[in-house]
Amino acid sequence: MIEFYPQIKAVHIAMVLASGLLFALRGAGVLAGMHWPMRLPVKLLSYTIDTTLLTAALMLFTILPHAMFSNGWLTAKLVLLVVYIGLGTFALKRGRTRRTRAITYVTALCVFGFIISIARAHHPLGLFFMLRG
Repeated sequence: MIEFYPQIKAVHIAMVLASGLLFALRGAGVLAGMHWPMRLPVKLLSYTIDTTLLTAALMLFTILPHAMFSNGWLTAKLVLLVVYIGLGTFALKRGRTRRTRAITYVTALCVFGFIISIARAHHPLGLFFMLRG
C-alpha cells in the first residue's frame, strides 16, 4: 500500500483544507445569524469531508513506519484535534451567546492553524519549533 502514499497524502491534505474552510464558512455564517450553516446538506458535506479525512489519516497511519511518530507530534495533533472539535461544537451550536460562539470560533481556528503547523514541522511544538530556526 506504500505505493499509494502520495495519493493518500494528497487526499488527506485536500480534506484538511476543505474541512477547515467549511468550518470557517459555517462559523462565519452562524455568527452572521444565517441559517444555511446548520442545514442538512451542509452538515452532510461536513460529515463526508471529515469521514474522508479520517479514512485517509488512518490509512497513512497504517502504512508509515511507526518510528516516524516517536517524537510525539502525532499525539499532539490528536489531542488538539479533540480540542478543535470541542471548540467547534460550541462555535456552531452549543454556545449560548454570540460572544461565546465568537470566542470559541476564533479559538478553534487558531487551534486548527496550530495543528497544521505541527503537521508541517513534524514536531509537537509546531510553529514555535519552526520559528526557533
